[in-house]
Parts: sequence; C-alpha cells; structure tokens
Amino acid sequence: MADLFSMKSPLIIRLANGETHIMAEYFRHPRGLLYFELFWHQQPENLTHLIEGEYKGEGPWKVGDAVISVLGCHGCDADLATAFAEWQMYLQMCGDDYPAEQAIKEYAVKIGALL
Repeated sequence: MADLFSMKSPLIIRLANGETHIMAEYFRHPRGLLYFELFWHQQPENLTHLIEGEYKGEGPWKVGDAVISVLGCHGCDADLATAFAEWQMYLQMCGDDYPAEQAIKEYAVKIGALL
C-alpha cells in the first residue's frame, strides 16, 4: 500500500483494548502517533490521543500495540461506516464550524506533533 501519512482514505485505529476509532486527523509525534477522533474540535481534551510506539508497515500499519487500516477493508464495522458517513455530512453542512487546516496543524504542533 502506501505510507500512512500520505493516505487520503479514511482510516480506523484499533487499540490494544479493542476500542476502535476513526481518525479525523493524524500526525507524526516524537513518541508515536497523535490522532484526533471525529468531532474532536468539540472536545479536544477528550478526543485527541497519543499512541506511543514505533511506526511500522505499509497497510495495515502498526504504532505500538495499535493497528491502523483503511475504513472499509477486511469486514469493516457497520457502525464505523455509519459514523464516517455522519461525519462527512456534518462537514458538508456545518463545515464553517470545523477548524481550518492551518488551525488544525497549529493545534497539533502545540500538543507535540511533528509536521
């Protein structure tokens, strides 16, 4: 496949505890991967996460004990697909509420992301 950070497709992350999230935004971090869940901008303190560990793979990818894959691959969870569709609808209808790309990058750098 490709380098994780060049992907344009929606990605999901499955954590070691079994939780699965869609990554709305994601960035390199000195200790691993910084990612933001859907609607992160409404509660950034609760919906931004750092996964520590070495980055590996070409798809699916691993960071620490977490596995990242493209949404829709290998029997994707219908709830995740629905959540992503709702996210896309939200962005189309309420896109002015979502931070601009530069503001997202500035926030990510503020909490340790590498650009």
